Amino acid sequence: MPAINIAQKFSLFSDHWSPKVVAELNGQAVKLAKVKGEFIWHDHAGEDELFMVFRGTLLIDFEDRDPVVIRPGEFFVVPRGVRHRPHTRDGEEVHLLLLEPIETKHTGEVEHELTVRSYDRL
Repeated sequence: MPAINIAQKFSLFSDHWSPKVVAELNGQAVKLAKVKGEFIWHDHAGEDELFMVFRGTLLIDFEDRDPVVIRPGEFFVVPRGVRHRPHTRDGEEVHLLLLEPIETKHTGEVEHELTVRSYDRL
């Protein structure tokens, strides 16, 4: 089995807010996503969600605490049940790795035009 080249995987897609599964381990999905602008407020009642930034700067807003700023080489775990809203600054495209249980719904229980119902695999 070959190693996964993350830069090469990012080169295979251009859409925003639509994570792609690149691997699975122990019931977890490793996903890559390109994001730009604002996502929607949502939570994941039963799952934590890890955001790791490869390019750009991701901001995550919360209802009850200060926003988190995540820069390249950094990651942050949003605890289960915490409402959050990821976004970028000034139209910047951000490249992320997400680690979360395979069954995690993209927008939690919120139905929205950005909701992904079936993840592409790269």
